Amino acid sequence: MFAVIKAGGKQYRVAADDVITIAKHPGEPGEAITFDTVLMVTGDDGTQVGTPTVAGMTVTGEVVEQTRGPKVIAFKKRRRQNSRRKRGHRDELTVVRITAIGAAGEKKPRRSRKTAEEAPAPTA
Repeated sequence: MFAVIKAGGKQYRVAADDVITIAKHPGEPGEAITFDTVLMVTGDDGTQVGTPTVAGMTVTGEVVEQTRGPKVIAFKKRRRQNSRRKRGHRDELTVVRITAIGAAGEKKPRRSRKTAEEAPAPTA
């Protein structure tokens, strides 16, 4: 199953456990992030194409880290004029690991932890 989401003005094709790098998005590492703008979903039941988005579908992920991209240098030179200018910048980026693709409000059932009272007694 995969989906096409829109984040930061760009579109990304994502599946579960994919790691993508998007434009800066607020959040600390380990924090959950939800993408509501799902443009297309493909799964076992076929393909759903949004008009413009697929209603009721969300993609959830987890912020892995906040980082910066490679340095980009803009160098301008006018020949024979002794004129030159050098500028550079680095984009702020967020690395996100996609955890689930599903309907809005849909949650995976969690494994329950048994307490000492509920756990079976050890046999001797």
